[in-house]
Amino acid sequence: MARPQKKQINLTKESMLSLMQEIYNELVEQRNTAIRIQNKMLTMMKEPEDMQLIGPVIEKQQKIINDCVEKKLTLSKLQSQMWQKSTEKQDDFTLSDIDLDDDIIKNLIEKDISEDKNYKL
Repeated sequence: MARPQKKQINLTKESMLSLMQEIYNELVEQRNTAIRIQNKMLTMMKEPEDMQLIGPVIEKQQKIINDCVEKKLTLSKLQSQMWQKSTEKQDDFTLSDIDLDDDIIKNLIEKDISEDKNYKL
């Protein structure tokens, strides 16, 4: 039995921009939530001994904040490449038309898979 041919995904600029806006909004929400939790934990700390209890929570929130920033940067790189394609007067394009750095995508996906399942790219 023959292997089915790969299907080409055609995307419009509007659908890609809409998807990226949704991703960005979710990243902003995750970051804001992590900052709120971190600030609450810091206000709960009254004595040095409290740091043992609160420290891991603060560390986890800081990791979420840093990951959100990394994902925003990757998203902005993708948007800049889309902008470049749009200046070439091309109405529709495929994912293969966008010259993405394979290492960036691979690292992002691997990091996303290996990390906490509460938030995803």
